[in-house]
Amino acid sequence: MMAYITKGIGGFYYVRTDSGVVECRARGIFRKRGVTPVAGDNVRLSADGTTIDEILPRKNVFIRPPVANLDVLFIVASTTQPVPSTRILDELTAAAVYKDVQPVLVITKADLAAADQLVACYAQSMIPIVLLHYDTGEGLDTLRGYIRGHLCAFCGNSGVGKSTLLNALDPALHRETGGISQKLGRGRHTTREVEIFESCGGRIADTPGFASLEAQKLARIPKEDLQHAFPEFGPYFGRCRFTGCSHRSETGCAVRAALAEGKIAPSRYESYLAMYEEASQRKEWER
Repeated sequence: MMAYITKGIGGFYYVRTDSGVVECRARGIFRKRGVTPVAGDNVRLSADGTTIDEILPRKNVFIRPPVANLDVLFIVASTTQPVPSTRILDELTAAAVYKDVQPVLVITKADLAAADQLVACYAQSMIPIVLLHYDTGEGLDTLRGYIRGHLCAFCGNSGVGKSTLLNALDPALHRETGGISQKLGRGRHTTREVEIFESCGGRIADTPGFASLEAQKLARIPKEDLQHAFPEFGPYFGRCRFTGCSHRSETGCAVRAALAEGKIAPSRYESYLAMYEEASQRKEWER
């Protein structure tokens, strides 16, 4: 019997099957192999439906928050109150790309302040941007299109309007996640459970660990791989003078030439340099 894990608490796993959600245990072999089932895992159950026999191959897995097979990460930023940090947004989009997740930048409060600056930063990044206008509903159908048929999560600092957004997308979903948050005592930081809900023709993971925008916990990207986490660098690979160019100070660098020509946003390139430096300083055991 094939199905997927909606949540796991205290050694019990709640698995959605064709006949509904069932409570299961996991086979001891997983612990011996150092593998922990997480929400989003596609699994095969025992004949009686009480035990997880097999975890099917994962597309990706995040440790904090624990979720597997994520397809889309909606990165929610507001144009004001709080003012967005492009560095944090760049770290999150890079982590998503590195983990084979489609990042989508969602700009809320677009009616309170112009979103032109944010749009300009990402215009050449190949990262989709959705402007939300709650008064007209503009942007909501675009988001529902990304959700349809996919497993998605939302992240963003408190105050950017994630709750308002979930309520606008699907009022029933917001009521469910709100109830779960209360029941689990999330305000007291007593839990970090992820739970997956079906909505808008797809699945949405309620991921408390994404709330604080701790991108470093999502993915520690090796400096050699960092260039691939910035999609707008892609067209210039193989065109630098030196093989193994780090795109920082080498002469004949095609990426830096594109930056000078205005084909790459300065804020994105500055984020790349800062993240490269951080990755270079990382100790071996931290990688």
